[in-house]
Amino acid sequence: MSKQQLEDALKRQLCANRKIFVPYIMAGDGGLECLAERIHFLKECGATAIELGIPFSDPVADGPTIQAAGKRALNNGTTLNKVLTTLQNMKESRAIPIILMTYLNPIYAYGIDKFAEDCNDAGVAGVIIPDLPLEEENLVLNHLQNYGIAFIRLAALTSSKKRLKEIAQRTEGFLYAVSVTGTTGSRSTHQNNVKDYLNQLKKMTDVPVLAGFGVSNPQQAQELGSACDGVIVGSKIVDLFHQGKTTEIKSLLQESINTAVF
Repeated sequence: MSKQQLEDALKRQLCANRKIFVPYIMAGDGGLECLAERIHFLKECGATAIELGIPFSDPVADGPTIQAAGKRALNNGTTLNKVLTTLQNMKESRAIPIILMTYLNPIYAYGIDKFAEDCNDAGVAGVIIPDLPLEEENLVLNHLQNYGIAFIRLAALTSSKKRLKEIAQRTEGFLYAVSVTGTTGSRSTHQNNVKDYLNQLKKMTDVPVLAGFGVSNPQQAQELGSACDGVIVGSKIVDLFHQGKTTEIKSLLQESINTAVF
């Protein structure tokens, strides 16, 4: 997969009058041996792409659920190298774009150009680095662009309009609109100004805008999806996989996609 293949997958979904649904899972939670099965399952449930978290000891953007999943993955011996090797081994049989969510430290320790090269070899379509600000993104940007890998930026509710516009114009693949203030995790409600914020972002970029953080049920997906192009759901899906509730995961995806239409 590449940035172009990610963009094509997102476009196909929107052209079919469907909202985009990107589930997040933690690599190595439950063991890397089940990663291929989970990716295939989510694809069959209707996911447009999959955000794959890399476990890290200091996950500043992650709430309790994903932190716990990261600890389980680390206890299972999961490393960035093992994740990329696993993805490479399943590359030919995988038919859905994979987006890695990782922090800068593991990339730096791995070797930035080696990371980009191995992502390319593993068929990674995009990368999200939540602790890398615009001012420092040249550390990795050129390396990713050399291999045609999308560098997906995050927009925050608390950012100024000027900064949001800069982020929106520089993102690749899609714009990740953080729909809460704080870390990841399920929320019962979202702030009243979230829809205005999403509508504002839509006017700033030509790529799809996806709302993430705090989306945990079809009603929230429908509500936020009405103001943007789709949603990213993480903590709820991580919880359900950990509990072995795959039927509930399938229902969550399909109900969200079926209700979040244009």
